[in-house]
Amino acid sequence: MTRDQARARRIKMIVMDVDGTLTDGSLAVLPDGEEVKSYHVRDGLGILLAHLVGIKTAIITGKTSRALEKRAERLGIDELHQGILDKRGVLESIMQKHGLQAEEVAYIGDDLGDLEVIKAVGLAAAVADAHPEVKKHCHFICRLNGGKGAVRELIELVLGAQEKWPEVKEKIKELSTWRARRKESGDNGH
Repeated sequence: MTRDQARARRIKMIVMDVDGTLTDGSLAVLPDGEEVKSYHVRDGLGILLAHLVGIKTAIITGKTSRALEKRAERLGIDELHQGILDKRGVLESIMQKHGLQAEEVAYIGDDLGDLEVIKAVGLAAAVADAHPEVKKHCHFICRLNGGKGAVRELIELVLGAQEKWPEVKEKIKELSTWRARRKESGDNGH
């Protein structure tokens, strides 16, 4: 077992940055000033897979976005904290609220605003295109860039280290069976 896997075995919550981590860092600004971001579906599915086996998720980001609120709600993210300058302080309050120790938390980020959080968790991860100073302090460096599936890569490390894949597959099978039964009964959710 590698050191990364040993750290990943203890993880009960995965905390994520957004811009440059869940997104590629690009922003499109509409005429009304609203910002538009693009998220990778693999990261979203990874978050859902983590939830299936009881791993909690959280987002701590310096920016504020209505679109992110909708995305986090759709994915069932346990904690969403936007417009945060003191990410470490928020991390500590999340850990206290959920009764977690530092070694039970993973964090993935990309830039200098993530450094204090990265130094405070049991499994610190960086996207492949993260700032070199961030990478220097991380346990795990993803092969993928931010917004391109890096969050999913970290989640898969955790699921693999915790030997959760059989449970994930069983839960997916149960959901598929449940959906098929609903469809057969004519229940379309309305």
